[in-house]
Amino acid sequence: MSVVNTHLPELLLGPMVRRAEVNNVCLQLVTSMPRVVRFEFTGAEVENEVLEIPLGKHCFFYIVNVKPKSGELIADTAIGYTLYLDDIKTDLSAYCYFHTDTPEFVVPNVLKQVLHGSCRNPHYPVEDSLASADHTLAEARAHQESAPSLLLLSGDQIYADDVAGPMLQAIYAVIEQLGLFKEARTEYINLPDNLSEQLFARTPHLPKTAWQERSKRSLGYWLRKDDPHFTSAHSVNHLIYLEEYIAYYLLAHSEVCWQFFDFDKANFQCPVTKYTELYELQKTSLKEFVKSLPKVARLFANISTLMMFDDHDVTDDWNLTAQWEQNISSNPASQRIISNGLLSYWLFQGLGNDAGLMSKTLFTHFSSSLKTGEWHLTKFDTYLHQFDNWHYCLETTPKLVVLDTRTHRWRNEQDFNEPSGLMDWEMLMFLQTQLQHQKEIIIVSPAPVFGVKAIEAVQAIFNACGHPLVVDVENWMAHEGAARKLMDIFRRSDTPIETIILSGDVHYSFCFSVQARFGQHDNRIWQLTASGIKNEFPKTLLKCFDHLDSFLYARWSPLNFFTKRWQMKVTKHLCRSEQLRSPYLLSHASISLIELKDNKLSGYYLLHSDGTKSDFEL
Repeated sequence: MSVVNTHLPELLLGPMVRRAEVNNVCLQLVTSMPRVVRFEFTGAEVENEVLEIPLGKHCFFYIVNVKPKSGELIADTAIGYTLYLDDIKTDLSAYCYFHTDTPEFVVPNVLKQVLHGSCRNPHYPVEDSLASADHTLAEARAHQESAPSLLLLSGDQIYADDVAGPMLQAIYAVIEQLGLFKEARTEYINLPDNLSEQLFARTPHLPKTAWQERSKRSLGYWLRKDDPHFTSAHSVNHLIYLEEYIAYYLLAHSEVCWQFFDFDKANFQCPVTKYTELYELQKTSLKEFVKSLPKVARLFANISTLMMFDDHDVTDDWNLTAQWEQNISSNPASQRIISNGLLSYWLFQGLGNDAGLMSKTLFTHFSSSLKTGEWHLTKFDTYLHQFDNWHYCLETTPKLVVLDTRTHRWRNEQDFNEPSGLMDWEMLMFLQTQLQHQKEIIIVSPAPVFGVKAIEAVQAIFNACGHPLVVDVENWMAHEGAARKLMDIFRRSDTPIETIILSGDVHYSFCFSVQARFGQHDNRIWQLTASGIKNEFPKTLLKCFDHLDSFLYARWSPLNFFTKRWQMKVTKHLCRSEQLRSPYLLSHASISLIELKDNKLSGYYLLHSDGTKSDFEL
């Protein structure tokens, strides 16, 4: 399955334009050999600050901060750039749009068009919506029209807990060919030596809490059923080791790394027929995924991209309840897997989000973890989990605030099995501070703040029955304290008159507008949810929820007064689409395009993976 290649491509990943500001532009890339990396910008004298992180014998990760030597870069105007490796100009023609000699990016200042999406599962059987985003950007620049200046990815950029069989094989081909440094093995995790024996068979090797140690109030105790620490329904190929996460990131964003894997020779034989059939289906989907990667790479090379994690970047239901956290912290193997997910996020997403301003503080500790070609990460884990600055802002117009809704949970101290609030009091106060005295603002919240009430009601029923993990009870209204404080923030008189909330997570898309029922503060909140880039919600089930929500929670319905946001009036906006099956909720893989005029929302569109387009009536 792996192909021995003694002539490795020089550029394995990138360049990707990350955080871009007038005084600093952050780019990232991965090379197969250590190189002196330097960027030059068209029309500006710049200097480079380079951070090199060796990840393998033939894998070197670079974060490069490019700063103007004097003055500032021009905002909202296309800037071309050239990459030099060891002072040799690198051919980036594959990343150029029509009639340009170099890739170009825009330093966003006044936001007029923004791309946003979430939930990109490589083997889900739909096309990649990021390719549609690339087409949109290419067309806008070719016709010299107003083009998106910022791409926001709000969670599940990878699916560490839902890995396809062929993807796991490709991961090990990349590990072998690039000589990725391996994590020191421990006695806590014991997998079969042969990869074919691990395929679709990792679940039994993942940590569990023995039924004897479970609460006697739980049904599992009386059924003598062990409690799995990792709750994904698709964890049969769950990523475990750090080198697996690193290889996955490379494969998820780079066509180049797929040359190490031969689809034609790849195979899997298993006595369980369903896994053999599933393997072939996944292989077909991944082939189509790989075909779209050149367009995805071109997109990342031409637009500033900011990201935020959600659960699947690490594992399903990450920190959903205090009991879940307790189970993980009590087991060294579980801790190690979670740490690897967060560590890989720091490398490939977090460092570029703040251009290393805060996240770079972890670099020294991480580097010292590499000893004789192996990662010894136990000590580093302490620093990693103490780091609490995953959230960030971008001083654009409107201001952008990106929320961390995973590592600052408001735990329920009375019942550890109850869902935690998505943000604790300290983080909610941070949000309140960011909103104060702003006329308009954009908030990125991975989970919708104003979700579908009928679906949240079903989640509440499951939670009341003691099964919050079954239906992912991860909505803002699931925790009394967090919900009440959040609603109080939005009703304050010193908050923006226009708030746009961008969310994903749920695998369907919708547009709601919200206004306070009482008070003199005439503000409007837009809840724009786009999900997923390469994932979908069961369409028939969503249609049922759509009709159920429209009936049970209509404006005249008294059920509205039993919700935690009864003081807010929520208006649902119709979706116009050629393939529309539901009037308000749409399950059709897409990435969204947000248009603003005078800093206020003027258009909300969905760019679907199949090339079609939908829009919402505002």
